[in-house]
Parts: sequence; C-alpha cells; structure tokens
Amino acid sequence: MTTTTTTVTETVSLDKPLPKGRSLWQLSWMRLKKDPYAIACSVIILFYVVVALLSRLDLVGYPWDAKVGESYGRPDTSSFATFLGMDIFGRSVMYKTIYGLRIAMSIGLVTACIAVPLGASMGAIAGYYGGWIDEVFVWFYTTLSSIPDLLLLIAISYALGKGMTAMYVALISTSWIGIARVIRGEFIKHKEREYVVAADALGASDFSKIFKHILPNVSHFLILNFSMQFMSAIKAEVILTFLGVGIQGLPSWGNMIDDAKLELARGVWWQLTGATVAMFVIVLALNILGDSLRDALDPKIK
Repeated sequence: MTTTTTTVTETVSLDKPLPKGRSLWQLSWMRLKKDPYAIACSVIILFYVVVALLSRLDLVGYPWDAKVGESYGRPDTSSFATFLGMDIFGRSVMYKTIYGLRIAMSIGLVTACIAVPLGASMGAIAGYYGGWIDEVFVWFYTTLSSIPDLLLLIAISYALGKGMTAMYVALISTSWIGIARVIRGEFIKHKEREYVVAADALGASDFSKIFKHILPNVSHFLILNFSMQFMSAIKAEVILTFLGVGIQGLPSWGNMIDDAKLELARGVWWQLTGATVAMFVIVLALNILGDSLRDALDPKIK
C-alpha cells in the first residue's frame, strides 16, 4: 500500500489529483480505449498475430512452395491461393506473403522479448550502482553504438550464417542499447528519491529496490520500447534479406522484394505489391499504436 502511494506521487506531476479509486494504469487504459486509431491498429496487429499462428500450424498459406498455377499467372479472385497471382515457378504469392508474415512476426517478437528485458536489466544495474560499473557499461554501449548498425548486423550475419538464428542474434545484439540508455538515465534520477530512500531505511535489498520499487515506475518506457523494437526488427530483417545477408531459402518479404525487382520490367507487379503492402500495414499500425501508447502511458500528459 505504501509503495503504491509513493510510486504515484513520485511519477505524476498533474495539476489535479487522480480520481478516487483510479490507478495510473486504469487511467491509461481508459485513455487508450477512447483512441479509435489505437483500437484499429490493435485489431490489425492482432489479426497479423492470428494469421502468423495459423501459418505456424500449417492451417493457412501451406504449402507455400507448391505449384498452384502457371508461371507468372496474374491475380485471380477465383481462389484464395491465386488471389495475388503466381511467381515464376507458379507458386502462390498469397501463400508466400503469409509465410513472410510468419517470419516477420517471429523476428519481431523474439527480438523485442529478449532485447527489451536485457537492455532494461543492464541499464538498471548501471544506473543504480554507478561508479566503475556504470563507467564500464557506458564504455561498452558507446563503443558498440559507434559502429553503424547496418554494418554490424551484416558482419554478425556473415559470421553466423544466413538464417533465422543469425537474424535473432544480429538484431538482439544492437536492439538493447537504446532501451538501456533510457532506463539508465531514469534510474539515476529515481535512485535518490524519497520512496527509494524510505525503502532503504526499511532494510530493502538492492534487488528489491531495483526491481520492485524503481523499475515499476519506469515500466511505461519498457512498453513503448517493446512496440518500437518489434517494428524496427521487422524492417531490419527485410532490409538485410533484401541485401542478401538475411534469411535465405524462405519466402520472407525481403526475398520477395528482391525477386520482384527484376519482374517489374515484365509487368509482374503482384509479388512486390503483396510483400510491400503487408509490411507497410504492420509497420504503420505499430507506429500509430506506439504513439498512442506514449500519450496514454506518459504520466505528465493529462
């Protein structure tokens, strides 16, 4: 009870007090529900997740490598498989787009789920303890971030080979830096505040002060960064695969765009359209939802 009350006091600086019986999370949820764009984007993202799960179970878009029509067959609404036409081998572009969605969602989810907790933990430890621990941490992420992200991703991909595992490692190795910087700065500000001093006086351990007292006060940063990392990982995978150092042998959106660059001269536009539209919709939805989450979760915004 005491911790919750001081958490609100430390985090919020509004002109008027919170409504009786309402927590910050409840107010944020109420604010988010009133945003039609956030609701629409949430539905889109949920649809993508469901399609990816169905594809994982081979219930939708399977098999993507089976011939379903003639080479470069034009889009045909007579069946789901031919809705976006066929590629050079007569394979369904719709099935390939769905499989690419499955890859994109896997890359985004795994990267965000590992990079955000990793960056938050490292930033929390560095910001809380300070001293030589903080100096080593700052030196490490400054050195790592001085290398252009694209070059570092390409180097890691070449070292580990071209595949999903290499993509995970490459993207996680660079994605944690941004959230670690943010959380470190927040911990430096929060560790001297009254509620942390009070917890220390009551005999709370360092682990308790870090993960039970300070981290909940900055948890909105984790939620925001999760959505941003999810989106960034999807775009990075497409770019790396398009450049030839990403996923090979599977119909990711990057491979589809790379194949389509030579097909446009033949007037074959449907493979490029399928990949780019699918990527555009999910990236736009994540962008808008991220902005809505920032507005809803920021305690300084009424």
